[in-house]
Amino acid sequence: MKKNIEKPELLLPAGSLSKLKTAFLYGADAVYAGTPEMSLRAKSHFHTEEMEEGIRFAHDAGKKVYLALNLFSHNKDIERLGFFIKTLKSLNPDGVIVSDPGIFQYVKKEIPSMPLHISTQANVCSRLTTDFWKNMGAKLCVLGREVSFREACEIREKCRDIKLEIFIHGAMCISYSGRCLMSAFMASRSANQGICAHSCRWKYKSRLVMEEELRPGEYLTMEEDEHGSYILNSKDLCLMQKLDKILQTGFDSLKIEGRNKSQYYVAQTARVYRKAIDDYFENAANWTSGLYMEELKTLQNRGYTTGFFDGIPDSGAQDYDDTSSKSSWRNIGYVKENKDGYLIVDLRNKIQKGDKIELLSPYKFEPETIIIDKMYDGFDGSPTETIAPGRENQTVKIPINPKTSALFPKLTVLRAFAGGKL
Repeated sequence: MKKNIEKPELLLPAGSLSKLKTAFLYGADAVYAGTPEMSLRAKSHFHTEEMEEGIRFAHDAGKKVYLALNLFSHNKDIERLGFFIKTLKSLNPDGVIVSDPGIFQYVKKEIPSMPLHISTQANVCSRLTTDFWKNMGAKLCVLGREVSFREACEIREKCRDIKLEIFIHGAMCISYSGRCLMSAFMASRSANQGICAHSCRWKYKSRLVMEEELRPGEYLTMEEDEHGSYILNSKDLCLMQKLDKILQTGFDSLKIEGRNKSQYYVAQTARVYRKAIDDYFENAANWTSGLYMEELKTLQNRGYTTGFFDGIPDSGAQDYDDTSSKSSWRNIGYVKENKDGYLIVDLRNKIQKGDKIELLSPYKFEPETIIIDKMYDGFDGSPTETIAPGRENQTVKIPINPKTSALFPKLTVLRAFAGGKL
């Protein structure tokens, strides 16, 4: 490891107040969030009062919150900017993420002291563009997912006076860093206004023969089989196997995608990358990615790819057969309350007597295993042998060993292997 390299910021998505607190519980240094009105967070569950609480919670813990204002503006959006500026002043976040040059200029004029971060939507893929935004007054640039590691290293070397952020985990877009019109065309939902329908994941019925103009007689056939046709479906980005190289380079922030993902996703990515980063800085010579990769495979995923890390990816970065998760694990839910020898769990998947459940403590990396021999319906307290999250706000009450109870505070997540039985 190079000398004088500092630990980068571990940045997690926060689609709700609960997920914000979960990210910090499991080791995030900062989160990015947004209200539905003015960002590419149209499905965000955050509103102003909750955002205020979240920022206060973060600052009390010595953490940071960045607010997204990264839509591409239309005339109809301009009149709302004044209201949003007032909100920004009252919330006092640690930075604002923007992509539209007009919005950048507007915020910079109205709140000169506010750190401005350039979103991945702005497609920063060269040192020239990075230098432009630095000269405009930006404090940080999020490099586009299309930037190779070699290119990112060159940008880091040539652009020392601005912070750089890179994506290390999350969904990949078939288009150029999210600059996609497919959803708008297929479903009248613009990805660039925060309401992408993920049309690239849909199943398409197709049989197509193409002949390229300069290669007459060479026919390229695209055909649907029994699985369907998922011609635009990318695997998910995961750079854990490259993390040691990334940590040697001196990037300022490592970003995880997933604003609409589950509580389990936020907790698991935070705890695994937190552990991996800390372990590397403690003993770089003996660091390997194997243990952490196995943990990341418990997340719902479409298969993993390193994306553009080594350059333009080949067809192995796509899954043309289906979009289903490759994980064999189920998200069981998270702890709403730990009280009097019981965990009250907000349920996300069916469990039954005899299931083997793993609890992921924020205080130790090794999962704690329990076998369900008793449980109680959260609504009426009645004993039950099987329970599913069919009703809204369904909870289940599970006995916990008093000796280990303190390891599982509110927001602790639980999981089970598919099938659940021993």
